[in-house]
Amino acid sequence: MTFRDWQELAPDKAAKEIHSRVRKLSKAQQRAAIAVLGTKQELTERFASAPRGTPLGRVPFFAKDLFDFAGTPTLAGSSFLNELRPTPEHDGGFARALKAAGAVFVGKTHLHEFAYGITGENPNYGDVEHPKFPGRTTGGSSSGSVAVVAADIVPFALGSDTGGSVRVPAAFCGLFGFRLTPHDPFISDAFPLAPTFDTAGWFTHNAADMHAALGTLVDLRRSATAPNGCYLEVGSLDREVMMACRTAAGRVAAPAESAVREELLNAFTPALDAYHTIVANEAWHVHRGWAERYKDRYDPNVWQRLNRVHKITPAQTEAANDTLMKVRVAWTTFFQKFDFLVMPASPTPAPTKAECTPEIRNRVLALTAPVSLGGLPTLTVPVSLPSGLTTGLQIIAREAGSPVFEWALEKFA
Repeated sequence: MTFRDWQELAPDKAAKEIHSRVRKLSKAQQRAAIAVLGTKQELTERFASAPRGTPLGRVPFFAKDLFDFAGTPTLAGSSFLNELRPTPEHDGGFARALKAAGAVFVGKTHLHEFAYGITGENPNYGDVEHPKFPGRTTGGSSSGSVAVVAADIVPFALGSDTGGSVRVPAAFCGLFGFRLTPHDPFISDAFPLAPTFDTAGWFTHNAADMHAALGTLVDLRRSATAPNGCYLEVGSLDREVMMACRTAAGRVAAPAESAVREELLNAFTPALDAYHTIVANEAWHVHRGWAERYKDRYDPNVWQRLNRVHKITPAQTEAANDTLMKVRVAWTTFFQKFDFLVMPASPTPAPTKAECTPEIRNRVLALTAPVSLGGLPTLTVPVSLPSGLTTGLQIIAREAGSPVFEWALEKFA
């Protein structure tokens, strides 16, 4: 169902429809994906009080459980954060913006614990599976949010993206995704992973709904001329992903010329190591007040990532910060000539549980880390594979309001 389909439903029917669609998930997947769901009565009242006649009026949405909504605990995928922080008394910035736009808050979704993972696994609530391919992951950390859109429970869900947590799930689940930029009002009061890289974002089924969301939440600009961009392959891609991304990218851009390609790859190659180092330092800063006390209640894999900060040397931190600056200079230089860059969003389709290894995590982050270090807004568009699975393309521009995004959505509608 599209935004318009939901807007045409009466409030009580919309509330019933959401609960009916949630029940189509298995009990295990309901628990894994959904942290909070409003009652039918609560949802009916929210739909009835939401304004009509706006692009997001009466559009239902779930929110990743990093964003504060008054009266609802923020758990961030953990089993204990509510013991450390009181239940929010006020809506956060993203919540206020959506409600002001007329969108209807339905509930919250689970995530990879503390957003520190790309696979959507969570031992506290269960691993979120791809709604169309059980046994395969949705990707993370915005796993619950991407699942409720991919399962057609709602047409819109909020996520966050530090190292790819909107881009990768969108690619795995065949959705459109958008990530904003660090430090903007929508992410500034969310529970953090690594503030240098944390961004807010969202998912939709189709280009028209993504355009409606962008038009409401971002000051999109129009241009009378077609933007100028190019396509860059990075990292190790499965062959079917490589071929499909090349074909899809050809709709909007030619391959990067050799000089541009060499300059970008030289800057981007160390981005993965720098990303790991900076995130480890900043994530430990967030958690250090309680990490040792609660270490037995962390996901062991998340705890291992947090704890590795103690092995990072000052020289490694200095090198990471140096790489961060060099990557940003490379992006600045690129945007002096081009309006956008296109890159693959995932090296593989959605992996199985057994395939969710450190190796695949690094293959994914090798594609997404350059954008994260650049702090750049990115539209992810789905790309179909012969197997029936999906990957995606990252369309990267300098500013969130860039005319590139509206133009690209028309190309992929």
